[in-house]
This record gives sequence, C-alpha cells and structure tokens, in this order.
Amino acid sequence: MARKVTTSKKKSPQSDEASKVKKKKAASEKTAATKKAGAKKTATKKTATKKTATKKTATKKTATKKTATKKKETKKAEKKPKAKRASRKKVVAEVRLKAYWGVFNQSLKRVALYEYNQKRQADKRAVELTGKSSSPHFVQLVKEVIEAD
Repeated sequence: MARKVTTSKKKSPQSDEASKVKKKKAASEKTAATKKAGAKKTATKKTATKKTATKKTATKKTATKKTATKKKETKKAEKKPKAKRASRKKVVAEVRLKAYWGVFNQSLKRVALYEYNQKRQADKRAVELTGKSSSPHFVQLVKEVIEAD
C-alpha cells in the first residue's frame, strides 16, 4: 500500500488571526440569521417590534466585536519580544604550566619524573624498570601547574 505524504504549510500569525476574525464574523451572522428566522415565525405587532430591536442590538454587538478584535490585533502587534540579557562571563585567571617527562607503569602510576630536556634519561629509566619487573613501563608528557610567587 502506498502512503500519501502530505506537507503542511506553516501559517503566519497574521493569517491565523485573520482566520479567527472570519470565523467570529461567520458565527455572529449565523446567530443573527437564526434570530431573524425565529422572529418571522411569530408575526404579531409585538414580535415585529422585538425583531427590529434584536436587529439593532445584533448590529451593535457585531460592531463592538469588530472594534475589539482590531484593538487586540494592534496590542499583539505592538508587543515586542524582550531581548535576552547577556550573561556575564567569568574571568579566567591565567594558569601557567610546566612540561615534564613522566615514567608510568602499567596501572598508570607515575614512577619517575624528569625535566623536559631529559627525555633520553626518562626513556632509559622506563627500559630499566620494564626489564626488572614483568609489567611494561612507558614515558608520557606531564604538565603541572606553576604557582605564582
């Protein structure tokens, strides 16, 4: 079975408001038409005067509804979204680091620490420790924070 794919068009807020206004107008016209039909059934002098009175009130109500909807539309149009307040960023203190060569065992425990310019000695130490014990050792770069004096 083939499925029918439908795409929905997004309506703008203005078209939504316009459709709501049209629906309200249609509803008020229907109620006015039903009032007229009910008034025609009883054709007496009293009902005739009531009929004219209902027409006047119905037209007044629709006129007030129209002006009220216009006011609502203008109020909605006047409201602007508030701009989000920019959050303050924390000032990051400068942290100074110094590089070392560390000799580590298989469980990532630092066994020895050498200055950055002593990499050959760190490699020799890793080979010595690997030969002595059954676990392998390796050299890795380590950066440590220097505290300002």
